[in-house]
Amino acid sequence: MARKKKVEEPDNPERWLVSYADFITLLFAFFVVMYAISSSSEGKFRELTQSIGDAFRFRHPSPTAVTPEVPQPVAVSPEIVLPFPKRSPSGMEIRKEREKMTEIGRDLMNALEPLIDEGKVRVLQTPRGVNVEINASVLFAPADATLSSQSEEVLVTIARILRSWPNEIQVEGFTDNIPINTPQFPSNWELSSARASTVVRLFTDQGIVEERMVVIGRGANIPIDSNETADGRQRNRRVSLTVLSAIPDQVIEIPVTLEDRTPQPAVVPQPAIAPQPAIVPQPVIVPQPATVPQSSGD
Repeated sequence: MARKKKVEEPDNPERWLVSYADFITLLFAFFVVMYAISSSSEGKFRELTQSIGDAFRFRHPSPTAVTPEVPQPVAVSPEIVLPFPKRSPSGMEIRKEREKMTEIGRDLMNALEPLIDEGKVRVLQTPRGVNVEINASVLFAPADATLSSQSEEVLVTIARILRSWPNEIQVEGFTDNIPINTPQFPSNWELSSARASTVVRLFTDQGIVEERMVVIGRGANIPIDSNETADGRQRNRRVSLTVLSAIPDQVIEIPVTLEDRTPQPAVVPQPAIAPQPAIVPQPVIVPQPATVPQSSGD
């Protein structure tokens, strides 16, 4: 039997497309793998960075959603004042302050001259400033802290003078040593504080700034006369107004070391200034006796 002759197929001119498609497929697969590797590394890097940040901030990441942290601005107060070293006042500043306090004292003396002549008001120039002592009988009834119409006129006159000066004002109330026990004032502490507060309240109504004033209730402490007599107890019942000087006459610096216990003045020596005559001499303070007379309260 004769063999059949194999028929040769004609060449296909588009066979190269098969090789090209294989090459493109392999190239596509290669880039897919490379992209998958790079995306996985970036994700792991982000996860590592987030974990380290949470560990240093002592926070646990939320399992559901992660809220990006927004940095908060630091609030800076515009009123911060840098501390500056204190300097000693010059001789010119001290002299001007003394002249100003003397002028305040003279204005008060001229306004309160009738009461000064009667001995019910005293005006003194002290190292702390100008002091005005008003007898309580001028302002208040016994065991009371309500101002009368006449006492209001006196205090209004004082307020008109003091409101034109910027100095601080210290108002102190004093009583005698006779105990008081009323529903309104259980002791002399409440009575003296209430009287000083009444004066400050009137000064406020007259236009003096509240920040300039301070109220102190002294009770029966610091008497200026003996409590054994009726006249002495009447003098001890008083209200004291002190217009504080911005530059006290003498500032004492406490020594740092224990060996040097002698206080040294912190200010420079003052220039020669003509001495200011005392407006009213300071009375002698008599020690308070141990016995307390039993009579009606202030």
